[in-house]
Amino acid sequence: MKTFLDCYPCFVRQALEAARMAGADEQGQRRLLGLVMGELREIPLDMTPPEMAGRIHRLVRQELGDGDPYREAKQTSTQQALALYPRLRALVDGSGEPMDRAVRLAIAGNIIDRGMDLDYDLWETVERVLAQPFAVDDGAALRAALSGAQEVLYLADNAGETVFDRVLIETLDVPVRYAVKGGPILNDATLEDAVAAGVDRVAALVSTGSNAPGTILSDCSAAFRRVFDQAELIIAKGQANYETLSEAGPRLFFLLQAKCPVIARDVGAGVPVGSIVLKQG
Repeated sequence: MKTFLDCYPCFVRQALEAARMAGADEQGQRRLLGLVMGELREIPLDMTPPEMAGRIHRLVRQELGDGDPYREAKQTSTQQALALYPRLRALVDGSGEPMDRAVRLAIAGNIIDRGMDLDYDLWETVERVLAQPFAVDDGAALRAALSGAQEVLYLADNAGETVFDRVLIETLDVPVRYAVKGGPILNDATLEDAVAAGVDRVAALVSTGSNAPGTILSDCSAAFRRVFDQAELIIAKGQANYETLSEAGPRLFFLLQAKCPVIARDVGAGVPVGSIVLKQG
């Protein structure tokens, strides 16, 4: 998926947010924004949004001298989600369709996204997503693929969302490899974040070797690319994984909330912002 001009304000906002979280003063924030806008002028539009974001945030971290400005935000999101974990488990255990319920909860967790300018209540989001119809629903194809799969590769998105992923993984009847970022980028989940959420108890953790949003295969390690190439079924969480892998074939299933007009338009005609999506590649 290519980048649209609509994406540019998000990149600038993210840089400003990171600068403020890192404690930069107003002069430092202004200097950083100037560098970011200069970088945006040079980046070709045929790059995907995560590729552009990866370049922007590497510049931000370098200029701020902070390798992970979102560290505290990720810890807070994980703690908030873990506080809901017993209620999430109860929702699945008490359901007549536990798989469907767990998929919806995983999608509900996708609201935890510092890449977007969102104001949300986590439990209200859970209740909304449980009742909301899918804008795109390839759930039957996912269930069929799961019935014949020996293993699932699960591409993580954000810290805190990891707890919701854990609930879905616990519901699957096949072994799971859970892929996280190789280094900090926005509030995306790293190995540390996955362990904090307890995902290591239910899945084998693997690093992509990349610290860019989404899954940019050319930026991933050779070891992870082998894992990806050999995977028979891949669950990909969040907008950035959709942006980078939407044309990677039918063995991928994307679980996300369409949180901006650009993604909503690309997912399908007539899909409104705020939709929940289970889409086969």
